[in-house]
Amino acid sequence: MNQMLLSRKAACNIHGQDSSYFLGWQEYEKNPYDPITNPTGIIQMGLAENQLCFDLIESWLENHPDPAAFKKDGALLFRELALFQDYHGLPAFKRALAKYMGEVRGNKVAFDPNRLVLTAGATSANETLMFCLAEPGEAFLLPTPYYPGFDRDLKWRTGAEIVPIHCSSSNGFRITKPALEAAYQDAQKRSLRVKGVLVTNPSNPLGTTLTRHELDILVDFVVSKDIHLISDEIYSGTNFDSPGFISIAEATKDRNNVSHRIHIVCSLSKDLGLPGFRVGAIYSENEAVVSAATKMSSFGMVSSQTQYLLAALLSDKEFTDKYLLENQKRLKERHDMLVEGLRRIGIGCLKGSAALFCWVDMRHLLKSNTFKGEMELWKKIVYQVGLNISPGSSCHCDEPGWFRVCFANMSEDTLTLAMQRLKSFVDSGDCGSNHDSGHQRPRKTFLTKWVLRLSSTDRKSER
Repeated sequence: MNQMLLSRKAACNIHGQDSSYFLGWQEYEKNPYDPITNPTGIIQMGLAENQLCFDLIESWLENHPDPAAFKKDGALLFRELALFQDYHGLPAFKRALAKYMGEVRGNKVAFDPNRLVLTAGATSANETLMFCLAEPGEAFLLPTPYYPGFDRDLKWRTGAEIVPIHCSSSNGFRITKPALEAAYQDAQKRSLRVKGVLVTNPSNPLGTTLTRHELDILVDFVVSKDIHLISDEIYSGTNFDSPGFISIAEATKDRNNVSHRIHIVCSLSKDLGLPGFRVGAIYSENEAVVSAATKMSSFGMVSSQTQYLLAALLSDKEFTDKYLLENQKRLKERHDMLVEGLRRIGIGCLKGSAALFCWVDMRHLLKSNTFKGEMELWKKIVYQVGLNISPGSSCHCDEPGWFRVCFANMSEDTLTLAMQRLKSFVDSGDCGSNHDSGHQRPRKTFLTKWVLRLSSTDRKSER
């Protein structure tokens, strides 16, 4: 299509779809693994989906047929649900979601359903907050490495900017006060007004949880700069090991004059494994933000049918208690299976306690200690080994050789096969590793393109 017929917004190249994160998905879609029909295909390990507890939800649906059939006490509610619903959402669903959010956080904090804004997934929630809190050209600080989709979600349509908070493997990629101050100063040098900090807790892609010390540093920082703090907590229900998850709501509940600058993003995509239902939410005690976000939510609403079904599911405390415990148990088992499989190959991971992936250290397998070396290794893993994993450069990591590897979107047999493939590759020596190079890496230099692109022969048109 002639680009001249499009608006500048539609034709611009800041969506992020040309990053290796999305290109790996494209290669998988061309050649997806199937144990029967395509046993040599690419195994998808770049998709953070939770498919480990579908049986629990399916069992609940079988035992509670009315909600899925749009019935209540046997009476059909189709017409009521099919008619227009305002963008405030169904009260029953908001009450159930607020209660569930408290349960996930150990009931250490309570949430007011009137301060919830429903959105079509966390993507919509984060973008809506950008529209509410930042003008085009203003910035949010994000600790690296961060979720590659944020370049799309936070910047593309809003015009907001991202300034990285550089974190290092030397302290497990923890957030520090000097790193926050350095990022703030960097923004000022670029004449960018900083409007806030956004963190994912638990972290995507690290699979770690923020410590109480880090949360206190963050709150003190945003207060001192008079800016906002967005805590994306969509992985809150996936914490399966110590240290536990501490919500920003818990960390600030006893602090005065802070709540108006704290905003939480939640979703049912990761813990319940329902990304296709497109259910997200913003929680804020800032009335102006709630009011503005509610108006904007009309551009990305959750269907009334979805709300009705999930209101019934989340209101069943016996189910949610059982689900949360079993989900944590299964996630830990699968996480440990991946970590042990990698250990046997001689590959280590950052110690994680949450989420649906591991942050894997393959620095010793790089041919050169550069991001070009990382891309060369990644291409071999995708095309020769047949595994789609996400390179650290797509997550803006400052150090080459780290990769995000997902474990909850496949069967145990598929994960076992993935480890067998990777072991054969490493044992063959074909990775071109530079074992004598050590783990010291230069800081990432400025690149015109923030991640190296595959050649045009490696991919089809952008998604």
